Amino acid sequence: MDRLFVSLGGLFGAAGVIGGALGAHVFEARLDADALAVYQTAVLYCLLHAMMLVVSGLRLRQFPASRALRLAGAAFGVGIVLFSGSLLLKALWGPGWWSGLAPKGGSAFIAGWLLIALSGWLDTR
Repeated sequence: MDRLFVSLGGLFGAAGVIGGALGAHVFEARLDADALAVYQTAVLYCLLHAMMLVVSGLRLRQFPASRALRLAGAAFGVGIVLFSGSLLLKALWGPGWWSGLAPKGGSAFIAGWLLIALSGWLDTR
């Protein structure tokens, strides 16, 4: 699981950097200000939580039995797909069925952060 989280974090991180470059060099001229702000939020949250996926994976190497860390990494991954993914779709194609996924992704992010906090408290050497 640690390798999966680190690898996915790296892939999502690369996607975030590519997304940021596309936003600055391609979509900035094609999207209105509101859509561009939504797009930038999607990229920012993708990058931040990609790093947390990596952190979860690296910390799992120290505490391989930590259920909280496994759940945190999963929550961050789900959050990136649901939150950032739905915001990207909204920015590029407008509101749609995907708009309802953002709150679920945001809830997954919050759960991931709370699980990291729990891991910090419970996982000791």
